[in-house]
Amino acid sequence: MKNFFATMRRIMFAFVTSMAAHSDAADRFVIDPSHTYTVFEYSHWGLSLQQGRFDKNSGWIELDLDKKTGKVQIEIEVASVNTGSALFDTALRSASFFDVDRFPKIRFVSTNLNFDENQNVFSMEGELTIKSVTKKVLFELSHFRCRFMPLYLKSACGANGSTKILRSEFEVGRYTPFVSDEVTLHFAVEAIKD
Repeated sequence: MKNFFATMRRIMFAFVTSMAAHSDAADRFVIDPSHTYTVFEYSHWGLSLQQGRFDKNSGWIELDLDKKTGKVQIEIEVASVNTGSALFDTALRSASFFDVDRFPKIRFVSTNLNFDENQNVFSMEGELTIKSVTKKVLFELSHFRCRFMPLYLKSACGANGSTKILRSEFEVGRYTPFVSDEVTLHFAVEAIKD
């Protein structure tokens, strides 16, 4: 029982410290790779909507909820593409598609986070770079939340969102229009306070 109360005191101390620090400046959160992934969805010859994902993501989020400002940077390791088919994954890594030897990462850097009256981020604007092409995109967020996490003894934030792109604009348009040019990117992200 003594250990239980000692643990609870540590949790409460960490929580109070976290909340006090929150009011001073922007908080920095590091992407938790085990709870962050990116999914791409496309029409396969008009027969069905197919999905694949990138399993390795890294980056950070900065948030000042009081001032309603922040910034996000996420990098995706293209070689981590996972469609459930080793043959298809190899094709996507090749020079015919993502050309991972020359362009190993996809990068998103935000230019603006949009907050509602409750300090929730509902969308983020930014620049998406695939291969050597950078385009402006708008991610609509379906979910956003920050809270203290007893598991980590730190604050954490999480979000889900999506955007649509034309893959031909990023030099990965092979087999268009049989495989749809329009691709929906979905992401799930969690980040832990640094």
